[in-house]
Amino acid sequence: MAPPILKLDDIVLSFGGTPLLAGANLQVEPGDRICLVGRNGSGKSTLMKMAAGLAEPQTGEIFRHPSVTIRYLHQAPDFDGFDTVRAYAEAGLGPSDDPYRVAYLLEHLGLTGDEDPSQLSGGESRRAALARVMAPEPDILLLDEPTNHLDLPTIEWLEGELIKSRSALVVISHDRRFLEKVSTATVWLDRGQSRRLSQGFAFFEAWRDKVLEEEEIEQHKLGKEIEREEHWLRYGVTARRKRNMRRLGALQDLRAKHRGHNGPQGSVQATVSDARESGKLVIEADQITKTYGDRTIVAPFSIRVHRGDCIGLVGPNGAGKTTLLKMLTGQIKPDSGWVKLGTNLEIATLDQRREDLNLEDTLAHYLTDGRGDNLLVNGEQRHVTGYMKEFLFQPEQARTPIKNLSGGERARLMLARILSRPTNLLILDEPTNDLDIETLDLLQEIVAGFPGTVILVSHDRDFLDRTVTSTIAPANPDAPDGRWIEYAGGYSDMMAQRKGMADEKKRADKAEKARSADTGTSSSAPKAGKGKLSFKQKFALENLPKEMEKAEAEIARRETEMADPKLFAKNPARFSALAAEMEKLRAGIVRMEEEWLELEMLREEIEG
Repeated sequence: MAPPILKLDDIVLSFGGTPLLAGANLQVEPGDRICLVGRNGSGKSTLMKMAAGLAEPQTGEIFRHPSVTIRYLHQAPDFDGFDTVRAYAEAGLGPSDDPYRVAYLLEHLGLTGDEDPSQLSGGESRRAALARVMAPEPDILLLDEPTNHLDLPTIEWLEGELIKSRSALVVISHDRRFLEKVSTATVWLDRGQSRRLSQGFAFFEAWRDKVLEEEEIEQHKLGKEIEREEHWLRYGVTARRKRNMRRLGALQDLRAKHRGHNGPQGSVQATVSDARESGKLVIEADQITKTYGDRTIVAPFSIRVHRGDCIGLVGPNGAGKTTLLKMLTGQIKPDSGWVKLGTNLEIATLDQRREDLNLEDTLAHYLTDGRGDNLLVNGEQRHVTGYMKEFLFQPEQARTPIKNLSGGERARLMLARILSRPTNLLILDEPTNDLDIETLDLLQEIVAGFPGTVILVSHDRDFLDRTVTSTIAPANPDAPDGRWIEYAGGYSDMMAQRKGMADEKKRADKAEKARSADTGTSSSAPKAGKGKLSFKQKFALENLPKEMEKAEAEIARRETEMADPKLFAKNPARFSALAAEMEKLRAGIVRMEEEWLELEMLREEIEG
């Protein structure tokens, strides 16, 4: 085992009351890929800042190898004193670092380097900060929520860069798929203590559940032991005569241990407030378009959204996801085409920029709209502090200004407000930003079990796979041109269908080249033949329409089966298989139509 290049040992930090960190440890060796996990507020970011030298513990030891370079990704980078993004990124380089790496990173992160730092969006700020910390290729890279505000192509590129990087890595992230791909070890921060698993995040949740189960069994055994000792104390012969003080003291110690045990931090418990049922058809859009200047954001696009659908919108930043979402919900009008909203719609929206938050409001005022200490949830009057507890807020936080909350706590607060209001159409724009994994689990359960309709924009692949019934994505994700396609299933289903369509196109092109070589014709310009069609060509001309009819019938049969709204929830594998088969059948019909048209043109030319 290599000696550690960074070690935090027995770290303690308290702000009064229960300590935030109570003997936490973190050890980094060369080549480590560690994900640091735990609930919001468990001290992950604080521990990482201590590792970076930006905060100090009250007690404990920190060792950093003197020759080691460490870079820390700030959640809110400070651009003061820098006129351009390039200047900011280059300031992170050391004397022997390669300046061309800054240009490489900026290019792949979608920045020119000439941008004014004061005009950057949240996503652009995160990209600039990533370029600055990654450019020196440090010995240790400390990344706090690196995927926040990044789009999917950039997240997948970042995964590849980190996997091949020589830097040791410690990362905090809510993105399960990202953690699974980049981590080889896991440090779990829980109730002030740290536990280490020598495996990546893919193995963490099963391990965590086993640890908590063993802890529960141990507490149960301790309770039984106390019960036995109390029985002895009351009824034992020796107890009645002289009271064995040593055994009595041991019992008191057991009771103290039992009382002092802090169980796992509570999980968020919540349900969505019921609203009137919407109409069966929630949204219908026909040939809608939107153009800004010379750029087409949405080319003619049509969709029908039914009650119970959960639709995900994905694509690179700037592709037009939010614009399309706002057109579908009637917030902006299309340039052409029309959108019709269904009946009895009660819409609740979670905005990615958290613009609905007045930072000077208290938590209680925000949740109740300033109407005292009670709010109505599912037709039942609830005291605000009791409702807050369900979302892991303490009663004393009721009068706390929102500006004092962390990003994750603000997201949780907005979620609490949305879920308290009657709704049958949930609009979630980047709902996973800043949420911890346990709160993400709750949100997934709510979305998956929501009786109404959900439309969400997300870059979280795991969240999409677990929740949505269909995915809308740009037809050309590398260079969005306004064309959007709806795919059945989640993100992985969409990728599989895209691969299937690409493979089918390759096969069709290969077959076309073979036919062209065989007949002396080409798809671009069929030549008039001297003589007549070959037997093979005649057979194809007569039988292709029959084959197309059979394929249409197969598509109709699968559409009927997929129309069952419960199919995806009951059997997602069957749903995905049907969707993939339909895409293959449709691609086959297109190929057969092109072949038939080509042969028909050839026949007409031969016959003069």
